[in-house]
Amino acid sequence: MIVNTCGFIDAAVQESLDAIGEALTENGKVIVTGCLGAKDLVRKTHPSVLAVTGPHDTPGVMKAVHKHLPKPHDPFVDLIGVKLTPPHYAYLKIAEGCNHRCTFCIIPSMRGDLVSRPIGEVMQEAENLVKAGVKELLVISQDTSAYGVDVKYRTGFVGGKPVKTRMTELCTALSQLNVWVRLHYVYPYPHVDEVIPLMAEGKILPYLDVPFQHASPRILKLMKRPASAEKVLQRLQEWRRICPDITVRSTFIVGFPGETEAEFEELLSFLKEARLDRVGCFEYSPVDGAEANALPEHVAPEVKAERRERFMKVQERISAAKLQAKVGKTLRVIVDEPGVGRSSADAPEIDGVVHFKGGKAGEFREVLIDRADAHDLHGRLQ
Repeated sequence: MIVNTCGFIDAAVQESLDAIGEALTENGKVIVTGCLGAKDLVRKTHPSVLAVTGPHDTPGVMKAVHKHLPKPHDPFVDLIGVKLTPPHYAYLKIAEGCNHRCTFCIIPSMRGDLVSRPIGEVMQEAENLVKAGVKELLVISQDTSAYGVDVKYRTGFVGGKPVKTRMTELCTALSQLNVWVRLHYVYPYPHVDEVIPLMAEGKILPYLDVPFQHASPRILKLMKRPASAEKVLQRLQEWRRICPDITVRSTFIVGFPGETEAEFEELLSFLKEARLDRVGCFEYSPVDGAEANALPEHVAPEVKAERRERFMKVQERISAAKLQAKVGKTLRVIVDEPGVGRSSADAPEIDGVVHFKGGKAGEFREVLIDRADAHDLHGRLQ
């Protein structure tokens, strides 16, 4: 059994260690990989694991696997490599590391600065995935919109044609594969505006995952995050003008050190005005090595929990209203399993789903929406 771990925040470290323990109890033969693998903690806590590798060490993982289990010939695996998602969707990682120094984050110290993959290599992987039956590509990295910055948007080659190593050009190339293309972890640089017309034209999914984190200028400055709430609201308005069907997902942190009640209320006001489609909210958690740990006036745990609860109640009302507006419409859905699928507004595992009767995993179906609740839609296959 392979356990992929996270060492980003203390809660994730503990969850990873617990998962390793559960795997050892259930299976006994466990290989550990991921961020936590780069630390000595795994061996100290679970000395009986077969092997420990760091993040993105696929060769190391497979070497450990084949040491204990000879490799069989599998044309599917030989074509696309190891894939841990269902056959119909896959994550496409386009870069590693991050150039930002957000005070709550230690990713640069764990993963280093941004390193973009050559665009020809990314497209070759995407084409192989599509040939193997993948129908949805989820484009990810720590900072997707910075793709190519480190190589000064160097020109690469895709199918013998010159293409810049840049997010907009990558999206254009991916759109030619005729599958769903979904963008995640998009830092709100000005050039992000360039991909909205591609969404309006149906070339990539009208879905944008932009982690805004907060709305208070002072808190954003303490976080070392860019932008202002006013500018964000203006851009949201423009994105929706160009692409009325766009879904905007975001994440926020409440209880950041020094956050006052007034600044939290400012965040709630932003949330009400922005009317984002999908939102995640996290209580600030100290991360070993993060700069924010040294900030004064840490917020009490009970206050952080209370603020998160208030935040999510506001967002739940917004989400319910947004989903209710879809009742009576027919949506194109990708089926994840019989009876459960996702529309263009729903990324796997983090967003809502569409419920119906029937369907086969991996196929696209039209669903007439009958009703909605706070998170999910319900309908009938057409």
